[in-house]
Amino acid sequence: MRGVFRVLATIVNLSLIIALLVLVSKLNYDTIPTRDVQSILATWGSRGVQGSPTSVQAKRSADFNSAGIEPIPCHSHNDYERQTPLYDALNIGCTSIEADIWLQGDNLLIGHTESSLDQWRTLKSLYLDPLTCVIGDRNPDLDLNDGEDHSGSLKGVFTANATISLILLVDIKTDSATTLPVLMKRLFPLRKRGFLTHSDGSRTIQGPITVVATGDTDFDAIYNAKDRFVFFDAPLDHQWREDSRTEAKLYNKDTSYYASVSFERAIGKPSFRGDLSDEQIQKIKEQVQGAHTRGSKVRYWDTPGGPVGERIWKQLWKEGVDVLNVDDLKKAKDFLGKKS
Repeated sequence: MRGVFRVLATIVNLSLIIALLVLVSKLNYDTIPTRDVQSILATWGSRGVQGSPTSVQAKRSADFNSAGIEPIPCHSHNDYERQTPLYDALNIGCTSIEADIWLQGDNLLIGHTESSLDQWRTLKSLYLDPLTCVIGDRNPDLDLNDGEDHSGSLKGVFTANATISLILLVDIKTDSATTLPVLMKRLFPLRKRGFLTHSDGSRTIQGPITVVATGDTDFDAIYNAKDRFVFFDAPLDHQWREDSRTEAKLYNKDTSYYASVSFERAIGKPSFRGDLSDEQIQKIKEQVQGAHTRGSKVRYWDTPGGPVGERIWKQLWKEGVDVLNVDDLKKAKDFLGKKS
């Protein structure tokens, strides 16, 4: 009888050991991968045991290394369609990224439509925390937790050109009066460390990140800010020589980083082959000149896709457009890589 109990005890002990090993393997999710952007891309979508968006993502951000990545002047659009929007864009070298935000309670959720929102996909978890860690990793000689403002002394995201400021275009999908203050609150810890480009009205100091608000954004709230660390995406079709409205005169390098507009709405459709009329090209020239005179960077969105889209890119690039709005990141890298 004692022999039977010994056998049962042995079986129970083995079962406990196996269960413990399984548990340990499951807890291993917090392991930090090597400095390989592909490792980050492969693991970004997982969630921690509490269901929150990966408690380790901010740590994994510090493993991102932009060495070997050439920055290119493209704006990563439709980020919501990608599993890892931030790192997909950085891996290509995009110097401008986009986040669509919706205010729900005190949270800024990420998604193109309200039906696509997930409480774990927030501006803080998907963009601000990872970028904070990336910039911290790029500036190891500075104590970024010392409470000091390190404005003007921080290296940017890209190793190949540390002076480039990464543009974070925040598309406000909910009421600006309630959403913009929450956005400012979320951004303030980065501003306090000197991570954000900011202006006091008389001068603008560049930081590793420049935040630009578009969508349902109240220009007056940005214009009247004494410490401006969110800039405006001005309407490009109000920038050219024929526009004399009062507000258009307020769009300048200290208030409006970008000047953007829908290509189809402002310029019209190209021909079947992707050609533009002389009148359309002249309108682009004048809008670009108007924005550049005011100190804003030019971006057209809603440009055609496919082969026609690449012909439009060539024309826009020729006329001095500063950043190309892209959905196909690889195609953008191939196109802009030839131009650099």
